[in-house]
Amino acid sequence: HVQLVESGGGSAQAGGTLGLTCTSSAYFYEMNCMAWFRQAPGKDREGVASIYVGSGRTYVADSLRGRFTISRDNAKNTVYLQMNSLSPEDTAMYYCAAAPGLCGGRWSRASEFFSWGQGTQVTVS
Repeated sequence: HVQLVESGGGSAQAGGTLGLTCTSSAYFYEMNCMAWFRQAPGKDREGVASIYVGSGRTYVADSLRGRFTISRDNAKNTVYLQMNSLSPEDTAMYYCAAAPGLCGGRWSRASEFFSWGQGTQVTVS
């Protein structure tokens, strides 16, 4: 069972920045696709960004590209989400998720990910 622990959430003002961190208890070669999802109250969980930890190839939601960046540190089994130019619409619970294999076309489908963190709240005002 892979444990994922998120940190770095909190409050920010519109236009500000926040960075999220997700550390995995499993070596990255065991869980090759790491992702960030978010869920706002009353809305479905949506894919924010994913990264294939082997090559570092990234996938970012079209609406967030240019503002959000996903990266990883394989030596630390850690994935990061840098969020810039935040807006109130970014307010949500953010979750880290992991799945074996390539990210590919499934990168934003929550059902494809087997391990989830507890989530960290991001509030933008």
